[in-house]
Amino acid sequence: MTKMMRRSFLGALAALALTMPHAAGVNAAEQATAIVAGGCFWCVEHDFRQLQGVSNVVSGYTGGSRANPTYEDYHDTDGDNPVPHVEAVEITYDPTKLTYANILDYYFHHIDPTDGGGQFCDRGPAYRPAIFVMNDAEKKEAEAKSADVAQAIKQQVAVEILPAAKFWPAEDYHQDYAEKNPTRYKYYRWNCGRDQRVEEVWSAAKTN
Repeated sequence: MTKMMRRSFLGALAALALTMPHAAGVNAAEQATAIVAGGCFWCVEHDFRQLQGVSNVVSGYTGGSRANPTYEDYHDTDGDNPVPHVEAVEITYDPTKLTYANILDYYFHHIDPTDGGGQFCDRGPAYRPAIFVMNDAEKKEAEAKSADVAQAIKQQVAVEILPAAKFWPAEDYHQDYAEKNPTRYKYYRWNCGRDQRVEEVWSAAKTN
């Protein structure tokens, strides 16, 4: 191939590339993220994986003062680490299929919004429920949804609304835990009373 032919060929390729949508760019533009905490991240992750429009859910730690937290130390409060992280999940979703309000509504219907001291059998600040908002618009939506829930269940909502902080993904063995360890997961979830309490809260709301 001569130099002239090569230049023409490369020029044609460049022109073609400009007319084609960049796959990575299109995908990135279609994705949004939300960070919430609702007790055991295995359970919150598994619940959100069932929601159509969610493409990925990552279990992790956020909201605390320790850098590079691990499962062994994310909840420590000694020394230079006075603020514990909370178990949380980072949800990636398609905003053409789901709104942030949809995410929040689903979240509230899969936790106990009245319990700020933990969730179900998991107690303490590391398991407290929280919504980590990324901007003022999300904060307003979270506040509005929290007010709606309080009215629906006729109880005070104990879910914190906090500014988003760095999200640290948990160790690999925590990711997709329900799929990797189905028997242990189902036993833990049932023994913890998660679904029973959620049903109790929201069944009462339906009758109010």
